[in-house]
Amino acid sequence: MMAVPSEKLDRIYAGGDDPWGFRSSAYEQSKFRATCAALPRARYRSALELGCGNGELARHVAPRCAAYTGVDAVETALHAARRAVPRGRFHRLFLPAPLPEGAYDLLLLSEILYFLDPAGLEALADQLDRRWPMADLVCVTWLGPSGNPLEGQEALGIFRTASRRAFRPARITSQYRIDLSRAPR
Repeated sequence: MMAVPSEKLDRIYAGGDDPWGFRSSAYEQSKFRATCAALPRARYRSALELGCGNGELARHVAPRCAAYTGVDAVETALHAARRAVPRGRFHRLFLPAPLPEGAYDLLLLSEILYFLDPAGLEALADQLDRRWPMADLVCVTWLGPSGNPLEGQEALGIFRTASRRAFRPARITSQYRIDLSRAPR
């Protein structure tokens, strides 16, 4: 289940659609570029990003995809994401939930795992493994304090253990890490 209630998520965005300064932060922009650099393919048919927020990572990733779908629990964030990536499809979902249908070959989980509890992480890993076993999967994890019941490293560990995929670190810094499960070819 979601360890963080929807009311907390709504409060995060109550002051505006960019609560973490994604648009203006050199750190965030650098992390978005590093995420794109970690992608094993130059082009994708269809990407699914869970926890797309205001669409700033999507702005970097979507040009490499024929189709992009973003999912978030907060309508304010989704409204901004629709402006950031007008050709994208967006869905309001509170995870864990059945994810949108699609033939996704790229799955993005950027700084979302620590919003779930262990049962939610296990359910998410199972759904992704069953429905899109041939997709590349990228996890971006904040290593600092999240203020949530699970911290990033712990949530990533639970997710990786629950998944049937093999992961490798693509980049590790003092502030975040990017882990990749490349689809078998």
